[in-house]
Amino acid sequence: MKIRHYLYNAFIIEENNTKIALDPGRDLWLLKLNSLIPKSEWEGVTHLCITHGDPDHFDYAIPLAKKTEAAVVCGEGLEEELLAEDIENIHTIAVGGVTHVKGVTVEGLKTKHGPLPVKFAAGLMDMKNMTVEVNQGNQGGEEIFLGPLKIFDRKRQMQVRTHGTVKLFFGLIRLEKDNIHFACGSIGLKMTIGERTIVNLGDTVLQEGLEDLQPDVLMIPIGGREIPNTVDEREALNVVRLMQPKLVLPMHYNNDFLWKRNFNPADDAMFKREVEKMGIECVIMKYGDEIHV
Repeated sequence: MKIRHYLYNAFIIEENNTKIALDPGRDLWLLKLNSLIPKSEWEGVTHLCITHGDPDHFDYAIPLAKKTEAAVVCGEGLEEELLAEDIENIHTIAVGGVTHVKGVTVEGLKTKHGPLPVKFAAGLMDMKNMTVEVNQGNQGGEEIFLGPLKIFDRKRQMQVRTHGTVKLFFGLIRLEKDNIHFACGSIGLKMTIGERTIVNLGDTVLQEGLEDLQPDVLMIPIGGREIPNTVDEREALNVVRLMQPKLVLPMHYNNDFLWKRNFNPADDAMFKREVEKMGIECVIMKYGDEIHV
């Protein structure tokens, strides 16, 4: 099995006639904004696996699916968007669900995207996106505030899944909106290809239920120290102890975002040392690196 990494959570996994593109998102560095997985890699892709709908994980999924006609495996929350683009070969999974597609078995794992606060121009604009616990019969919608005064309010019956806040002019104007696209369809993936299993946790904070998976390969984010949208290095080490994989590939750290370099910093050298103290192999992969498992 060959695994190539293209930053963020973008991977190519190849085994015999199977070629999986994992989270084919967009490079969010302002001077790039192109496909993380180079288009030269699109040829021959048989499976397209997606952990959630954020642009750095999903933005090139639709053009890749159209070009290759690959089978798409994703969480249920992304199906409507894919169908709207005439993508037909879709296999959705829920937490605990399993699908078998062209020789690959994929099981859904519980993950939860952490909050994503972003500040622009020293506070001229602030944004915070977050997931919420799903409850039937919630009231959701939009609200707009001018200072402390609410100037717009629209609510309706809806299942609230995510919430976004945007503040402009140092909070003079504030928009509150439910069910934004943030973290749409979030799910972890346990992929069985031949005799090997790969677990990819996408963007997640600490969750229960990851014990005893014991995959051959664990792909885990470690960049949540400053921006808490994922686990950080220490939390990721706890997951490794619980899961006991054979090989760990840290991901989703030291990436760029718009004009900000190293938006989600992590000490990968320390992480690698601590993983290896457990007797588990850990490989730090840079852009375009390939390993054989």
